[in-house]
Amino acid sequence: MNLQPLHELVVATHSPFHVDGSLAPEIVSVQAAFLAANGIRAVFITGSTGESHSLTCAERLALYDAWANAAPEQGLRVIAHVGSNCLEDAKVLARRAEKLGFAGISALAPSYYKPGSLSALIDCCAAVAAAAPATPFYYYDIPALTGVTFPMERFLVEAPARIPTLAGIKFTNPDLVSYRRSLEVAGRLDLPWGVDETMLSALAAGAKGGVGSTYNWAPELYRQLMAAHGRGDLAEAQRLQSLSIAMVDAIAATGFLGTAKALMGRLGVPVGPARLPLGNPTTAQVDALMEKLGELGFATWGAKAVEMAQV
Repeated sequence: MNLQPLHELVVATHSPFHVDGSLAPEIVSVQAAFLAANGIRAVFITGSTGESHSLTCAERLALYDAWANAAPEQGLRVIAHVGSNCLEDAKVLARRAEKLGFAGISALAPSYYKPGSLSALIDCCAAVAAAAPATPFYYYDIPALTGVTFPMERFLVEAPARIPTLAGIKFTNPDLVSYRRSLEVAGRLDLPWGVDETMLSALAAGAKGGVGSTYNWAPELYRQLMAAHGRGDLAEAQRLQSLSIAMVDAIAATGFLGTAKALMGRLGVPVGPARLPLGNPTTAQVDALMEKLGELGFATWGAKAVEMAQV
């Protein structure tokens, strides 16, 4: 197992759709080129930002194949979210991810029939990880969406004996006390942070990198934030974190995911609408968002639109 810790900005990518909501895997090459041109070197596909629970297993496999084709020529590492309420589907996804040579896999907890104990959660993760025995496995902790809440510091102590490929946790859980406790017991395991609006607090707690949706269009903001923290310029780091929060608030005002996808379209990456049950903004609302982002200084910290061939 070749483990390369996620000590960088890892983009949680959108799953691209046509206007009618059907899958558009041909757009993946445009996404990959755009992200690479903006300095990104790793992507996390078909996760929450990728609307995983609104995709069929076949659609997720199609996106895996598209990213396997597009990522290498752009120098991108791929971590695939393989989690599902159906563990047999998750195993199918894990096997394909390993066959394609992805850098890692990750899985949410089942969230309809939820694991009733930490041991049951570890059993679920172990079953999925075993389907890709040569690929690093990250548990994806996001209790706000799964409703599954267990102490991650205990997971890190108990899981390695049952998950030989455990690489760490994608920590999309705003509980910074739990995060610090987890870092104290993590050892070699990797804990990339997953709540963009609290990146500065996570860095102070000991984070080395993050997986986030807002890195799609604002990677420079977070690079500047991390650099300010690294040189001890707390005031500048705080200013940049406040910009991050204001940006997220502006996007979330009209439905975060649908509006984020519309923003990507304005940057030349036509990832289409969000699928039901999520909503999408009107053209006027996106116009207003672009004006607001301009007022926040997007030109100085946002992703640069890249001229590229559209498919």
